[in-house]
Order: sequence, then structure tokens, then C-alpha cells
Amino acid sequence: MNWEQLLSLRRYGDTNKRLRKEQDETRVGFEVDYDRIIFSSEFRGLQDKTQVVPLSKTDFVHTRLTHSLEVSVVGRSLGRKVGKLLLDKHPHLSSVHGYKINDFGAIVAAAALAHDIGNPPFGHSGEKAIGSYFVNGKGNTFKSMMTAKEYQDLCDFEGNANGFKILTESRPGREGGLRLSYATLGAFMKYPKESLPKKPTQHIVDKKYGFFQSEKTMFEEVASELGLIKRSEEHLNYNRHPLAYLVEAADDICYTIIDFEDGINLGLIEEDYALEYLIKLVKGRIITENYNALKTTEDRVSYLRALAISTLIDEAAAIFMKHEESILKGNFETALLDASQYKAQIKDIIDLSVKNVYRSKEVINKEIAGYEILNQLLEVHGALAFNFYSNKLTHYDRLLLNLLPETVNLGNTSVYNNLMAVCLYISKLSDTNALLLHQKLKGQIL
Repeated sequence: MNWEQLLSLRRYGDTNKRLRKEQDETRVGFEVDYDRIIFSSEFRGLQDKTQVVPLSKTDFVHTRLTHSLEVSVVGRSLGRKVGKLLLDKHPHLSSVHGYKINDFGAIVAAAALAHDIGNPPFGHSGEKAIGSYFVNGKGNTFKSMMTAKEYQDLCDFEGNANGFKILTESRPGREGGLRLSYATLGAFMKYPKESLPKKPTQHIVDKKYGFFQSEKTMFEEVASELGLIKRSEEHLNYNRHPLAYLVEAADDICYTIIDFEDGINLGLIEEDYALEYLIKLVKGRIITENYNALKTTEDRVSYLRALAISTLIDEAAAIFMKHEESILKGNFETALLDASQYKAQIKDIIDLSVKNVYRSKEVINKEIAGYEILNQLLEVHGALAFNFYSNKLTHYDRLLLNLLPETVNLGNTSVYNNLMAVCLYISKLSDTNALLLHQKLKGQIL
């Protein structure tokens, strides 16, 4: 892969090549991507979606929106740091093509801003709940009506693939979705492969999948424009855009450190125990006089959190530049922080978060409720999707149609397309709206 292709400013529908050196410096193309994401209704919907604790009544706890904003800020810093080093190493990118340090920051920031835009209600348990409906629930009856890959899209419903759908799916008046630059779309795709085969190798790009069969054509167009390296002749499976490693690192940094911070402030992790873990990560950077002057738990944790994030940004940038050539060839097989000198400290923090936060009774009880809510929504809307395709709508189905937004695109082309349409609709619901719709369908709101 080469940076000239990887930094493509092309958007869906463009007929002429966009050049960086011709861009208006007051609002360059990659910054437009950020604007389009942040003003989208799908991004705004993240304000009431679970990060760790579903339906939390505590103001401090992060939602998907605040998490995404923080990942974007970390991603921008990381992208700029790497951008400076890359332009020093490849000066022609600046002198010939006109790329600036901030371009790398803008691409990573925009992709990071959108990284959770496809996540359904109730966090990652929402993905599992949708998949469970098609594997073990009534959705299993649709299996014979789809190809193996279409069915797998639903069985392993993936927020990353759903995010690519949201960013790129055309509808009347919005051809090409948000029409982001292909560089940003490439950086967004952590797993540039289809749902089958599952995990064909231990390479990081094979961990999950990144697009549904419904977006296959768009994915191929983006991959071709960026010059991504194909990993298989039999299946659509590519190596990552290099900047996707930075988006992943920004997310890893934030959920490792900030979810841990949430756990401390919620009282799920003891302060003394937790601070010891953070201090191990940032020892040598602490100004003892400043730290000892802090009187509250929140201030002490905030101080250490800032140092930890700064430490890991520097570490991720150094690892990226050390392995840049390997990354461009598609031979770097792990996440950046998996190659970090702080890997043991990061693991300790994550293990404690898993034990005390992710598996706390508050989280588990609400995830169980989320399973039931999403299963009920899928049963009702899955039947609607099939009946619409079969032209056998019941009176109840027709009532449901009146509740659906105009953006839900049901038709008679295939059962798969209709099921994807209702899954997309349900995935966009906030935690609260999913709960309210569930109550409505159960007759609890009249």
C-alpha cells in the first residue's frame, strides 16, 4: 500500500480526482467528514446508548456519545503525532501532494468519532441479542431464504459493519450516505472482511468482520480506491488501512483508562487499589508535589488518567512508526497496544474492569433486560419484514408500518434486505427508546 492512495479525498459519486493541494485551507476535505458525522442524527442518537452501564441515572457515567468524543480527541492527537513523523519520513507527501500534519489528525479523528455509530442499544450485549434471535430464536426460520454469508451477517450482527452501512447506505436525497472521503472510510474499517469465513487466521483484521453483504459493492469500491491489499482470492478479505490501527489504539486507550475511571467513581473499584494500577502505568511522569495537593478521589483519578492517556498516545505512535513498513505491507498482525511495553499494566487494568465493572450486578441485570427487550422487538419486526416481502401483511403489521420512520426501506427484493432494514432501524434506537417501544408493544403504554 502507498500513502498517496491511502489519503484519497474521493467521495461517493465523484467523477474527478480530488487533490489535497487544491483544497480550501479553511475547511479541508477530511475536516468536512468530521462535521458530517457530528451533525448526523445517528451520531446524536449515541447520547442515550450504553457505554458500560445501561440506562444509568448517574451523570458522570459515559455514554456512547461522550466515549466517541473522547476517542476522537485522543485519535486526533495520535493522528497528528504520527502525521508529523510520516511527513518527516516521506517529505514528498507534503512537497508534492500538499498533505499537512493536521490531515492525518482529521482522518483519525473523524473515523474515531464514528467508530461506535453502528452499535445497537444496550452495548455489546445488544449485538449478541440480535445475533441470538437469528441463531436460537424465531429468526432461525429465515435461514433457508438467505445465502450463507447473508445469514451469517445476522447471526454475528456486528456494530462495525452496521456502522459502515450507516455511513455509506444510499437513500433518496442522501446518495452515498454521509459521503465521507474514502480515506476516512478506510480508517474506520478495523475489519475489512465479510462475515464468512469466521476468523480464518489470527491476524487482527480477521478478528471480526466489517461490512454486510448489502454493502459489498461499496466496500469493494472503497478498497480499490485506497489500494488495500487483498488477503484472499476466494473471499473479500483485505488488509487494513494503516490509520485504522490508530483509530483502534485511540479506542483501546479510552476504554482501558476511562471505563476504569468510571468504575472508580461509581464505587465499583476501590480507590487505593485502583490508583496503584494507574501509578504503575505512569510512574516517572508524576509530579509528586502536584499530585499530593489533590484532595478528592475524582481529582486524583483525573490527574492519573490524563498522564496515562498521554503515555499511551506516545507509545502507540512510536509502535506505529517502528512498524510502518510492515503495516503498509499488511504484515503487522496485532493491535498496536498489544505490542506495547505497557501490555502487562494494561491487562491488569482491563482485568479489574471486567471483574468489578463489566460483570457487576448492575450491568448484568440491565443487559439481561436488554436481551428481552431486543428479542421482543425483533420477533415483531422480523415477522413484519417477512410478511411485507411475501405480500401477506396482517392488520397488526399495517399498524406497525405506521410507527416506522420513512427511512426504513422495506420491499420485495429479498427477505435478507428486509431483515437488514429492520435490524438497522432497531440498532439506531437509543436505550430509552428501545425500552419505550418494547413497553408499547406489550400494551404497557396506552
